[in-house]
Amino acid sequence: MSRYQLAQINVARLKAPLDSPELKDFVDNLDRINALAESSEGFAWRLKGEGNDATALRPFGDDIIVNMSVWRDVASLKAFVYQSGHTQIMRRRREWFSRMEIYMVLWWVPSGHQPTTAEAATRLEHLRQHGPTPEAFTFGEAFSAPDASQPGEPFSFKDACPA
Repeated sequence: MSRYQLAQINVARLKAPLDSPELKDFVDNLDRINALAESSEGFAWRLKGEGNDATALRPFGDDIIVNMSVWRDVASLKAFVYQSGHTQIMRRRREWFSRMEIYMVLWWVPSGHQPTTAEAATRLEHLRQHGPTPEAFTFGEAFSAPDASQPGEPFSFKDACPA
């Protein structure tokens, strides 16, 4: 078993305030999707602010919300993102969020570590500047954990995103 877990952050630029009619469906589904994540195989931790989500936290600006979590491995996170009820909500993201070039990053953390938004910001910036590396990567080009038999080896999920 690895001594590392997979951290992820995704950010989204809101098209309207969270309490607006335009974002009602998104907000109304937050608890359901968060509960689905927490009950998913491989889930370890997720960032929460006031209440049961992280929407009140705005470390990247007033119009950008964050979602950050830690998972056992890439496969566990991928299953939640692309093969669960999360996919239905993700398909609707353009209704609620403006397009961002780099909005998600994955990286390895020691087991039990709860990353900060400052750590995540550093990883997002690394991905923007250098593309996928063992320090900051995506599902499209992921890297194995530092204690894997071949640490830092790239691998890819070339299948298309269903959203």
